Order: sequence, then structure tokens, then C-alpha cells
Amino acid sequence: MSKYDCLKLENQLCFPLYACSKAVTRHYKPLLDEFDLTYTQYITMMAMWERKSASVKDIGECLYLDSGTLTPVINKLESKGYIEKHRSNDDARGVVVTVTDAGMKLRDKMVKVPTSMGGCVDLSEKEAQELYRLLYKILGHFDEIDNIE
Repeated sequence: MSKYDCLKLENQLCFPLYACSKAVTRHYKPLLDEFDLTYTQYITMMAMWERKSASVKDIGECLYLDSGTLTPVINKLESKGYIEKHRSNDDARGVVVTVTDAGMKLRDKMVKVPTSMGGCVDLSEKEAQELYRLLYKILGHFDEIDNIE
């Protein structure tokens, strides 16, 4: 075994994760184009449908997005009329985002998207649940590391 084996793509866990992420996002695109949404706008709306109202900070933590990435997404969704921003009553520096009626109506139209995507992933329900569990285990470990630093 060579000391360089650790540098082979076939020995990397990160590479298939990266390639799968790109493939999944690519397959979402035609489904989301119908609604004039990017994938990042879509997951932001999913977070908003669950919360109805949340701080930008909380949305960013939920989606693993920094404010530099999230702010333009929120601004675009606001320009489309799906969300509204306002200053927090508790903290004048904080911004709270609230889903609008139009944003809630969008949810009804988009309920077909996850089912359509499910057809692209060739996993049994049990395999999908295990993959989900493992991915969140990895994310949780990185969260622990980040909170230590």
C-alpha cells in the first residue's frame, strides 16, 4: 500500500458525497424551473413552510448557509412575494422573515416535487432512511467540531 493511496478518489468518502450532491441538485433543476426557483430558494422555502416565521440567523443554521449566501436568496424570495422581512422586535440588528400567503400557496403547488425526485433515487425506503441517518450523523459531528473551535 502506497502512502499516496489516501489521495485516490476511490478512497475518498467526500468525493461521492460531492458528486451525488451535484447530481441531485441537477435533477431538481427542471422540477424547480417550473416555479422559477433555485435549489437554495427551494430549501429556504421548505424551512419557511415549517416555521412560518424565523430569524435569518435561525434559517441559516437550519440550512447550513452563511448570511452571505442566504441574504441574496431571501431578497430574491421577497421580490417574488413569497416572504417578507422585518426588523426583530427583540433585537434591532436582527431580521425576521415571515412566509406570505403567496408563499404558502406555493407550497400546495410544490408538493409534487419530492415525489418526482424520489423516482430519481434508486433506494429502498430502508436504505433511504439509513442514508439520511448517516448523513445527519456526519453533519452532527461537524457541528460538534465547529462548536469546539
